[in-house]
Amino acid sequence: MTAAEHSPQRWLQEHGDALYGYAMRQIGDREMAVDLVQETLLAGWRNRQSFDGRAKERTWLTGILRHKIIDKIRSLVRERELVQQAENDPTDPWFAPNGAWLEAPSAWRFEPAAELERRRMADQIEACIAKLPLRHRLVFQAREVAGEETAEICKRLELSPTNFHVVMHRARLALRRCLEQHGFGERK
Repeated sequence: MTAAEHSPQRWLQEHGDALYGYAMRQIGDREMAVDLVQETLLAGWRNRQSFDGRAKERTWLTGILRHKIIDKIRSLVRERELVQQAENDPTDPWFAPNGAWLEAPSAWRFEPAAELERRRMADQIEACIAKLPLRHRLVFQAREVAGEETAEICKRLELSPTNFHVVMHRARLALRRCLEQHGFGERK
């Protein structure tokens, strides 16, 4: 066939309405259907040497259009997924529509890993204190947690100063052992 026989103008006159109707049934958007028909005719023109005449021209062009529609649908799905991801993005308030920072986040004043470890240790200390015998727990909490004076604790719990120091020493040793058993500190 000659170049005139394979011209996009002739294809548009002979097959344009059919191609447009097919695109509209698949896509349902007039502008998109027109664009897809134009892309089909251009692709047909670029690949006219591959048309061997075994199929009808309209069938060949419809096949090209079908692939263009599939590619368009895939593109629309990807765009929709990106928009949905962006809509659900918790960092969205920090960025302008062009992607520039609206307000850059400031650096944290603490190390997240160190803070996590500190909290884990605090939780374990509380658990270890709860395991102390009642007298040891009361003395330790009064002194180390509440910050009471030794004389006040001794008077309230009817302890001698020597007994107070023995109870505190044993409470600290028990806490140390408990913390070491749970992976804190070093055993030598």
